[in-house]
Amino acid sequence: MEFDKNTRSGKASIIALLVKFSLGSIVVIGIIFFLNKIDFPSPKKNIEKVISNENFKIVK
Repeated sequence: MEFDKNTRSGKASIIALLVKFSLGSIVVIGIIFFLNKIDFPSPKKNIEKVISNENFKIVK
């Protein structure tokens, strides 16, 4: 007969999983927070391009 040594309990693995999940979610929320703080450059004026109707061809 073989004896199995149980070194882990079921509750410990659930607690470890919850800790890892909470740390991961805190990191993701922190990254999103810091990306919102960065002021990315944006165009200062609206870009408008006039397209004439002469160049269009109707394909059926």
